[in-house]
Amino acid sequence: MKIYNRVSSYLSERKKKLRIEKFQSGDKIPWSEGYAEFKELKIGEALNNNSLLEDFSKKKLPKGYGVGIDERIVEYPWIFSQLTGEKSLFLDAGSTFNFAYLLDQKKLQSKKIHICTFHPESPNFNEKGISYTYSDLRELPYKDNLFEEIVCQSTIEHIDMDNSIYGYSPEIDKSIQKKSYSYLDAVKELLRILKPSGSLLLTFPFGKFENHIFFQQFDDEMLSLIEKEFNSKGSYELSFIKYSKSGWLFASKEECLEMESYNPHTGKGKGDDGAAHCRCVCLINFKKY
Repeated sequence: MKIYNRVSSYLSERKKKLRIEKFQSGDKIPWSEGYAEFKELKIGEALNNNSLLEDFSKKKLPKGYGVGIDERIVEYPWIFSQLTGEKSLFLDAGSTFNFAYLLDQKKLQSKKIHICTFHPESPNFNEKGISYTYSDLRELPYKDNLFEEIVCQSTIEHIDMDNSIYGYSPEIDKSIQKKSYSYLDAVKELLRILKPSGSLLLTFPFGKFENHIFFQQFDDEMLSLIEKEFNSKGSYELSFIKYSKSGWLFASKEECLEMESYNPHTGKGKGDDGAAHCRCVCLINFKKY
């Protein structure tokens, strides 16, 4: 069995390497064959680059960083630049950390990790001691003041939207293009279960309001409602990173207000800048009183 597993792992890595080589030798079109493997490679390199993580913490990025790669190339390094390496009860609210190469990162090794998502997914990592809970983020089954660290990465924009591309969806009227404010119920729940002095790292696409059916892009009004929830419960810092042909760079909120997302499923907002998805993300580091 051990020999079989080693052979299987080797073949899987070999296939991954060939897909990356094919992507790099082509036009490097986002979401084409090999893109997912190439993106994972680049995220892994970023997370193991202490100098780059220091740049993220100082809100500066090298020119050309992340060209043609979606917002995960900035979200993960920013989150890891903000996390402590200390022991803590840690919640991934939305299951964006449910990958071996992320869970194996040094900063996570001393944490007791819980992953909460709406629907079961594969693979899972029970052998790593990861605890899984399946729940709506608007009705979390955790007691008050429980977690010392919570990450909710690009998840709240999917709440109350059509998530059928992920294998599940609530009953919604797809013809309605107005804003949904149900994400605020999730924010309130995350604040409820966060321990005093604990931190919540929250990210989401930002710019013009856009309803892309499976997600909505938040505008300044929607952000202000999140800030209103934060104001009486703790302190927080806002950061914004935007995409251009030259890659990802930190920016002011004002520079991001008119940004549009590219929806790879419909082609809406594609442009000629090589953007793979959202062109701006809001990053919030909240500390609870």
